[in-house]
Amino acid sequence: MHTPGAVGVILAGGKSKRMGTDKALVELSGRPMYSWVADALRSAGCEVVVAGRKHLGDLPCYPDIGGGPVGPLAGLLTMGPVAGGRPIVLAATDHPLLRSRTVKALLKLDDPIVAPVDAGVAQVTCAVYRMQQLDRDALEQASSIQGLIRRVPTRRVLQPEWTSWGEDGRSWFSVDTAEALARAASWPRP
Repeated sequence: MHTPGAVGVILAGGKSKRMGTDKALVELSGRPMYSWVADALRSAGCEVVVAGRKHLGDLPCYPDIGGGPVGPLAGLLTMGPVAGGRPIVLAATDHPLLRSRTVKALLKLDDPIVAPVDAGVAQVTCAVYRMQQLDRDALEQASSIQGLIRRVPTRRVLQPEWTSWGEDGRSWFSVDTAEALARAASWPRP
């Protein structure tokens, strides 16, 4: 069942080393990548916020809590209290081809973590996290989200299922290099 009130978190705290410039602001088809992600999350019924920075457009932003994990796990831990028990959809700022129907389908699955699996890898920055269902010890001991999903019950959505939603893997395609940007520009927008 679709969970209303999910929080769509755009992870935008990375250093953008491979891209060489702030990925959130890199334009795809005339718009910054973060705006494509925000639109997909909004279309899926999520309240959209940003983790990992102080400012990004007109979206509410939350700098990562310091002194702990880094990367997507830092964003998840930062947003846990903000979500107030609502499901959290983590989406990377460099996933401008994110599809709202994929987000909606992920939200329908009621597990502590729901993540598509592509080529054997859980796509943790296109996934749903229900903080209230996560084991606190596992959460505190994890040093990464990949480590967390090895410790807690995770619904791994395999390719036959996500392709049945009309997903082809573009929702988690990382546009983190100039070559990836060119490839993404050649595909139709979701």
